Amino acid sequence: MSDLQQLLEQVRKCDICKANLPLGPRPVVSIHPESKILVVGQAPGTKVHATGIPWNDPSGDELRKWLGVDRETFYNPVLFGIMPMGFCYPGRGKGGDLPPRKECAPQWHESLINHMPQVKLILLIGSYSQAYYLQGRKKTLTETVKNFEEYLPTYFPLVHPSPRNRMWMRRNPWFEEVVVPVLRDCVNQMIKY
Repeated sequence: MSDLQQLLEQVRKCDICKANLPLGPRPVVSIHPESKILVVGQAPGTKVHATGIPWNDPSGDELRKWLGVDRETFYNPVLFGIMPMGFCYPGRGKGGDLPPRKECAPQWHESLINHMPQVKLILLIGSYSQAYYLQGRKKTLTETVKNFEEYLPTYFPLVHPSPRNRMWMRRNPWFEEVVVPVLRDCVNQMIKY
């Protein structure tokens, strides 16, 4: 068994925040030593928790549309590594799902990233991943995403593709007009090699 396989086995057995998880632990992660692009999202929703497949919901459909890739390409771990800020479904709050658990990223991210030396682009989806990874991020998620070029070539900050963000999308048409085409170009360049 490789070091990465051992690490993934440890991650999938993780239960450090078990007492706070309404559906119990079910860490969701998909990486490969040759992953070229790393998708760092928030936390699995109930559908992802039920299936164990990351981004297997309407948010994932929208994300794949933005990236310009089909499901087969997206779920090829040699092309896309997938690692959320919180690996398990955190539960429901008043306005939707609770924030990702804070234990996961410090516990696992650095070790997992160290096993993906081919990653050239990290997609930071939502404010939690941007707060964790971006030095010098802007005051708001909108400003950070609007100024995405400042964080390239390593990081690409994005809004979360949740259907709950449709109002944000309507208020910020520049996202689909400017950001999405650049995102697709970056992704295409990475997955060609």
